[in-house]
Amino acid sequence: MINTILIFPIVACILVLLIKNRTFNTWMVNIYALLHFIFSIMLVWGKDSCLSIPYFAVDHTNSIFLLVLSLVYLMVAIYNTGYVKNIDVPDRRISHYSFMILIFVLSMTGTILSTDLGISWVLVEATTLSSAYLIYFNKTKHSIEAAWKYVFICSIGIAMAFVGIILLNVSSGDVNSLNFAQLYQHAASFDVSFLKLAFIFMLFGFGAKMGLAPVHFWLPDAHSEAPSPISALLSAALLNSAFLVIVRVFKIMEIADCTSYARLILMIMGFLSLFVATVFIYHIKNYKRMLAYSSIENMGILAIGLALGGVAYYAVVLHLIGHSLAKASFFLTSGNVLELFDSKRVKSVSGLVSADGKSGWLWIASFLAICAFPTSLLFISEFLIIKTMIADKHYILCAVFALLLMIILFGIGRVVIKMAFGELSEDKAKLIQNTKNKVSIWMYVPQFIMLILVFVLGIYIPECINQVIKLAAGAF
Repeated sequence: MINTILIFPIVACILVLLIKNRTFNTWMVNIYALLHFIFSIMLVWGKDSCLSIPYFAVDHTNSIFLLVLSLVYLMVAIYNTGYVKNIDVPDRRISHYSFMILIFVLSMTGTILSTDLGISWVLVEATTLSSAYLIYFNKTKHSIEAAWKYVFICSIGIAMAFVGIILLNVSSGDVNSLNFAQLYQHAASFDVSFLKLAFIFMLFGFGAKMGLAPVHFWLPDAHSEAPSPISALLSAALLNSAFLVIVRVFKIMEIADCTSYARLILMIMGFLSLFVATVFIYHIKNYKRMLAYSSIENMGILAIGLALGGVAYYAVVLHLIGHSLAKASFFLTSGNVLELFDSKRVKSVSGLVSADGKSGWLWIASFLAICAFPTSLLFISEFLIIKTMIADKHYILCAVFALLLMIILFGIGRVVIKMAFGELSEDKAKLIQNTKNKVSIWMYVPQFIMLILVFVLGIYIPECINQVIKLAAGAF
């Protein structure tokens, strides 16, 4: 099944390039999404499945990441079915678009399943190359700037990660392997001085892909300029893939007894990410950029939770699930808003509930989910992180954490309310009459499913899912 997940998109890419038909290309994306979802479930919960092949495996750490990627990709593929119909470009460009989506998802899947740090590094770079075209897809002045900034910053980041891998190899002495299992086995004997230096380089390198401040600069531009299905994949899947590599490297630091050092750096970057999101969200003018800064905020929360340890590990996994589903829903709904109002500027959108009730209420529900409104799964995760801070007597950090989250909540909330409930002008009403037919049923259903999951899981987590979450948290 792992072979199928990794080989099918390659075959599909060849077919997509040969058969430049919009419908066929969309079906290839959807078929891979369905296969990916079914096989991921079978790999995580199957009894007799082969869980590994050379260099790739499903384990306790990556199983939840694989499930989240698979579910988000399936929802994005469903949305994309309606989205592609409205794109007024030749079938040849749709063929390239579908090709790059398949390669992008393949790269993220490989990164998650990889058992080797070197392979992970290669595949993280592959995600950059494949998603750069998707960011540039609209071919506007701003999209090409965003794509170049993305490639430039992430290439610097991946180069730093490469230096970190070299330093890790130096610290490992006679252990001439980058296999995670072997690194864990011998980590206690690594040279601590080189290992600490390696961690800084790798954290900044892979942190650039994750969107952690101060190496986050590509993220607001890329997320705001990419087509909405791609923005959802970038925020809800790509950032998680980079975070998984950081989690695996952090585990090496734990085994090598460098935990305090690693946690300090993670805590600094986590709070810096929250601070950056707070400053920019409060003065936001572009609603897709607002969602991008929200992603930076939530990546910061994941870094803080990883730094805290203990119960916070469980909270990190919950937060990862909740953020991925809620943010994917938010970005997909922003695509509806863009189709309806033909503008990304906050001041150009008003009366969304009146213009299109389904999109309006999905917009509001996505906001409630991402701001940790009970019973959102994010409410549980953030509550557990705050509880851990208080239990560990980090009272000042807890106060700063709560204050920054409150300011971010206010910043996003005032934009969402203004867009949803403001007055719909006559000019905008006429525009909506011409654009409303662009938003098909396929562009509502995925958000509804994801939001239901976010709010239901905040009340009740089935034991089969809870077991996977516990095993993932225990493997951190």
